[in-house]
Amino acid sequence: MYGEDHFSTTVMTEADLEALGRDDLVDFYKKYWRPDNIMVGVSGDVDTKEILAKLEKHFAGWDVSGPEVPWPPAGPSFSPEPGVYYVEKDIPQGRVLIGHLGKKRDGWEDPDVAALAVMNNILGGGGFTSRLMKRIRSDEGLAYSAFSRFGVGLHWPGAFQMGYQSKSETVALAAKIVLEEMEGMRSGEVGDEELATSKASFIDVFPRSFESAQDIVGMFLSSEYDGRPFEYWTTYQDRVRAVTKADVLRVAKKYLDSDKLVFLIVGSWADIEKGDADGRASMADILGGQSTQLPLRDPLTMQPMP
Repeated sequence: MYGEDHFSTTVMTEADLEALGRDDLVDFYKKYWRPDNIMVGVSGDVDTKEILAKLEKHFAGWDVSGPEVPWPPAGPSFSPEPGVYYVEKDIPQGRVLIGHLGKKRDGWEDPDVAALAVMNNILGGGGFTSRLMKRIRSDEGLAYSAFSRFGVGLHWPGAFQMGYQSKSETVALAAKIVLEEMEGMRSGEVGDEELATSKASFIDVFPRSFESAQDIVGMFLSSEYDGRPFEYWTTYQDRVRAVTKADVLRVAKKYLDSDKLVFLIVGSWADIEKGDADGRASMADILGGQSTQLPLRDPLTMQPMP
């Protein structure tokens, strides 16, 4: 989704770890661990004046100097290439992720965010009430679970993902169903019961985010860190309640795009490619049947394995 050059996709290798010395750690702390980058949250049975005085005492004299660090960091410039990619591995099931780039938040009043959350919940984010789980697990028995996530990023687009694990011969059939359900979100309004169930799952669970003093401090610290106005939380449930069937359809049409999908499949490709014995689906039915093999990488070096 983000290419190999962005820091968010970097994987530490054995050589990277062994090359780290004490000076590297000291330089890192001098650069990033500074009082102008730190927020402190306190919860519990404390006296506000006393704890503030203790914090002032303990942090007094902390050096603010250091190189200026730009924030937020630059986002990825990579554009994913749609297609089917597979990694050959001798395992009895195929592990599958399907998706494309998601969305970058357009301010805290972005009207699409709540609708996207509800839409994704109905598609695959709502567990046993979601369409993907009902069809792939409950109706067809092709996988233990199936899910979707729609990432809304603060500084760059998140990732939209759908995923499951299935026997090699039924990977293609499950993929076909995933595509059908994704298109179904785009082609018609969701049902009244689906909408009500999804909205209730967000509204009813929301108070748990503020169950303890520690939860409350943590929530408001994250808001301070992200620049989110505190009032955002007082209207959260109202924004979810306001989502309509038309809103869900609108964001599905706007943000779900089958032409941009990237498939990543790990498993025994020969068995996966030919599909199920009943001829219900094969990988030739998925995105025109074109596929690209990716190398299995050594986890210690990230180099292609022979």
